[in-house]
Amino acid sequence: MTTPPDPTPTPTSPHTHTPAPTAAVAADLAPTGTLRASINLGNPVLAQGTPEAPSGITVDLAREIGARLGVPVELLCFDAARKSFEAMADGRADLCFLAVDPAREKEVAFTAPYVVIEGVYAVPRDSDLATVEEVDAPGVRIGVKQGSAYDLFLSRSLAHATVVRGEEGVDTFRAEGLEAGAGIRQPMAAYVAENPEVRLIDGRFMEIRQAVGTTVTRAPETVAFLRATVEELKANGFVSGSLRRAGQDESLLAASA
Repeated sequence: MTTPPDPTPTPTSPHTHTPAPTAAVAADLAPTGTLRASINLGNPVLAQGTPEAPSGITVDLAREIGARLGVPVELLCFDAARKSFEAMADGRADLCFLAVDPAREKEVAFTAPYVVIEGVYAVPRDSDLATVEEVDAPGVRIGVKQGSAYDLFLSRSLAHATVVRGEEGVDTFRAEGLEAGAGIRQPMAAYVAENPEVRLIDGRFMEIRQAVGTTVTRAPETVAFLRATVEELKANGFVSGSLRRAGQDESLLAASA
């Protein structure tokens, strides 16, 4: 899906503080003449809708960056973060919207986060597990979405519990009768509300810092443009306004870098 550049800024996205990108930056970030952005529809906080008509904060950010570059935008939609990451890593996309993680930073140059969301656990209602710390115990199996930020985090940080990967963490948790399922707070809370035999454990096991990224091979000026643009859009109300229109909590807005 390709979106033409919008030469006129909207009231919610004033083009003010960040200097206009140079032609060299535009050519570096969109070498085909179109800004190809990978969108993860598997994270309902960041993107909603269908591959044919996606919406949400990541879609708004991609279109705004394309408008500033003066190029059309192509939205490449996926159902998982790992697929979104792979699209950029293998050259099909120029821009991604992923959680900052050391395993990804080898290939991705990230901005500061624009939103911060939480990773939480769900357990059977009659489970003896009561705290986040108790989940990391021998014999506890945790369902996760393969390649997600929380899969990467838990895989390197758990001392005793075991990660079980699947297409959807909560589905794997239920289908395989696991002791816990991991996921993003908002969809996990919605799932628990619809399934009274499951409950959330209080607290979070991680903060998931969602940022804009491009390949580490881009010029420093290109990465600096992205970082400055994200900071401006956080400060001028663009990000919070986009979250509000998408029905998301504006408190997810990340602090200034």
